[in-house]
Amino acid sequence: MSTTGTEPPRPGAAPTAPAPTSGGSKQQRLGSARDMVGRKREYETIYILRPDSTSDVISQVNQKVRGVIEAGGGILLKIDNWGKRKLAYEVKKQLKGIYLFFSYLGTAGLLEEVERNLRLTDSVIRYYSVKIAENVDPAARTSEFTEEAFTKAATPGPDEEEIATGQASARSPFDEEEGAFDFEEAVFGGVDEPSRRGGKDKS
Repeated sequence: MSTTGTEPPRPGAAPTAPAPTSGGSKQQRLGSARDMVGRKREYETIYILRPDSTSDVISQVNQKVRGVIEAGGGILLKIDNWGKRKLAYEVKKQLKGIYLFFSYLGTAGLLEEVERNLRLTDSVIRYYSVKIAENVDPAARTSEFTEEAFTKAATPGPDEEEIATGQASARSPFDEEEGAFDFEEAVFGGVDEPSRRGGKDKS
């Protein structure tokens, strides 16, 4: 006869250890059946900082994201500061933001940890991530990441309006190219769609 619930201990029986619960120590997320041993997933994460963020603030956030990626066994491929530009609509009372771009390799669960840290960072007003590829061989993937590029990414880039008026000579990373990923559409959607799935507001 089968029973449910917890059976009371028999007299003289040795105590048994409690079964593990979902609480307590953090469990690492398992990959899917498609993940191959020794291979990683390629991700891109773009986050937007408050427009008044100083170089020190940008550097601290970049260092935090880098630390999470490297601590999780990830490999940085590229980092870039896309400068300050106008948002599609107001986000946390801000009309502009400083855009940062990270490209990296990592295993299952790393993306969630990166986004968890961004969500807890006050200077981050929005972020968005995409999975570019699966089962990437790290040895075959060329990295453009350098310490010089990492340091340079802490410097606030040119304002979009300065580029438009010719006051800044840098080419805007948002100039449309055929077949390019439309970040604005993915994150913001239409101007009348502030709650579009994918982009995340800090509240």
